[in-house]
Amino acid sequence: MTGPNQIKCEKGVEISNQNEISVPCINDKCPGKTQESQLVVQNPENGDPAPSSNLLACLQVLGAFFMMFNSWGVANTFGAFQIYYEGAILSDQSPSNISWIGSIQAFLLLFVGGLCTGQIYDEGHMRALVLCGSFFTVLGMMLIGICKEYWQLVLAQGVLQGFGAGCLLLPSVAVMPQYFTKRRAFATGIGASGSSAGGVMYPIMFHKLLPRLGFAWTTRVMAFTMLGTLMIPILVMRAKSFPAERRPFVDLKVVRNIPYMLFSMGEFFGMMGMFIPFYYLSTYSLNTGFATEDQSFYLLSILNAASVCGRILPNFFADIIGPLNMMTPFSAVCGIVAFTWTSISTLGSVVTFCIFYGFFSGTFISATGPALATISKDIALVGTHMGQSFAFGGLGLLVGNPVAGVLLDRYGWIAPACFCGTCNILAAVFVMAARVKEIGWGLRSKT
Repeated sequence: MTGPNQIKCEKGVEISNQNEISVPCINDKCPGKTQESQLVVQNPENGDPAPSSNLLACLQVLGAFFMMFNSWGVANTFGAFQIYYEGAILSDQSPSNISWIGSIQAFLLLFVGGLCTGQIYDEGHMRALVLCGSFFTVLGMMLIGICKEYWQLVLAQGVLQGFGAGCLLLPSVAVMPQYFTKRRAFATGIGASGSSAGGVMYPIMFHKLLPRLGFAWTTRVMAFTMLGTLMIPILVMRAKSFPAERRPFVDLKVVRNIPYMLFSMGEFFGMMGMFIPFYYLSTYSLNTGFATEDQSFYLLSILNAASVCGRILPNFFADIIGPLNMMTPFSAVCGIVAFTWTSISTLGSVVTFCIFYGFFSGTFISATGPALATISKDIALVGTHMGQSFAFGGLGLLVGNPVAGVLLDRYGWIAPACFCGTCNILAAVFVMAARVKEIGWGLRSKT
């Protein structure tokens, strides 16, 4: 029986008519059904504004921005740490061994954020995830300053910070669909741009403070900066609703979804190759002699600054033409740019490389979530499917940078450049295959 504050679809699914809700509608003929198989109901009695115009919705974007700022943003800073480690406390280790620290950090970010925190979030403990993630990321940065051995840095920077960043990842992504229905990819892109903004600021901070304060106090200042900026999501992040039923940890039936599996393969290869320049480009510029140590540090910030634009602007158009249609050409161009790596011989050419590569790589990272939501067949299991795909992509990220380091030691700089370009091209091929399998070859189809 339908109550006074409820409406009813043709198949009898009762939906509460509250201020702004988003629930599954299983009736294909229901006029309120959207492309994401959801029904968004607005209370006509009080005339509340659309979710994307609410102040609270804007605060969620701000909170997500600073969670990305201190999770992916810190992970994107590892290239600056790599240069310092190679010449200082880890001078006895190979570049490949040092890169394992950053790879473990990034892998745990995706693995913990993708698989391990989903059920905790569904239970209604988003605030606990934000608090836990803030605590461990700040603690990890504090402990980095007192590390003297390789294994200590693996635990503090790789494991502890990776775990904390993983706790911050899911809330920053999962809360967006609850507040945005029309400009979801654009809002997600603005939040995701925090990772690039952190990748701009933290390397500059590290480089400027290191000669003045030393390594220990530089990392402490960075930790206090993280603590201050993380207070914003702690105060403002609010989830409007949580699933009525606990979603499964994994969904093995999704292997029958061919577009999903093809896209996950593309994500695997994309993550494997996408971050290699972020780890090694500064070292390449320094070793080849056309950039000073001071200039080499700034290349990482230029890469991340260009990535800010690559995460926001293409996502605006992704809401119009579809995220898969944006990711395919951008990944392909990213691979082509990567193949030009070893032709760099001047400071101007390396800056140009950073701008182009940063811009085109940013789209792949920020559009992954909206793309998975598009090809997932069951809207109730989108979170599960995202988590599985993120974890699979994290495996590529775990091995990609160390493999590039091994190739560098054996064959010189041409090998990691070709490896990076090949992985990006393969990512574009698999994403394109997923798009064709989903909707065919039609150029005007949105997906």
